[in-house]
Amino acid sequence: MWNYSWRTGIDENGEPVHASMYRYLWSNGPKECLEFADYTFDEHFKKTISSYPPREVLWDYIQGRVKKANIRPYIRFNTAVKDVVFDKASGRFTVTAKDYSAGRRTTETFDHVIVATGHFSTPNAPSYPGFDLFPGRILHAHDFRDAAEFKGKDVLLIGSSYSAEDIGSQCYKYGAKSVTTSYRSRPMAMTGPRAGRKSPA
Repeated sequence: MWNYSWRTGIDENGEPVHASMYRYLWSNGPKECLEFADYTFDEHFKKTISSYPPREVLWDYIQGRVKKANIRPYIRFNTAVKDVVFDKASGRFTVTAKDYSAGRRTTETFDHVIVATGHFSTPNAPSYPGFDLFPGRILHAHDFRDAAEFKGKDVLLIGSSYSAEDIGSQCYKYGAKSVTTSYRSRPMAMTGPRAGRKSPA
């Protein structure tokens, strides 16, 4: 969580890249709503910080909470769950996973399974007639990584929610030639030169 990776699409193991983090991302919700009840931001940083911190600050805070609770030994990275089977007779779950670091499959039994993949890990990318004829690049916000890539370019954002507002602002800040937002129901609340042009779809 809150860990930036340049990778998009499929990773080196052939697994989907679930991270939607991008360079210069800031929280679009106040830290007070993200804070652990037993580990405050003030406790971690030893001072008061802004309500809308950047990605790196949130990542550091979560690392501090992991260290305080000593839960790192229970977290497995570079491992993909391949199958989960519930046995009614025993009331337990059998979980099969692929550990890419060790190069082996594991099968273990658990009392409980929590599926917490988040609701932004799989992009909703509609297709429209003419996409295949567009000579430029079509990119979902899930795969956006760095606004500097769009320096000197015309950018069209389809949608007007938090990601569009943040990505449009960053593209403008890092030198996009123009930023236009196409919206279905209402434009973004952002104003000023960084807001770009807004057009109904």
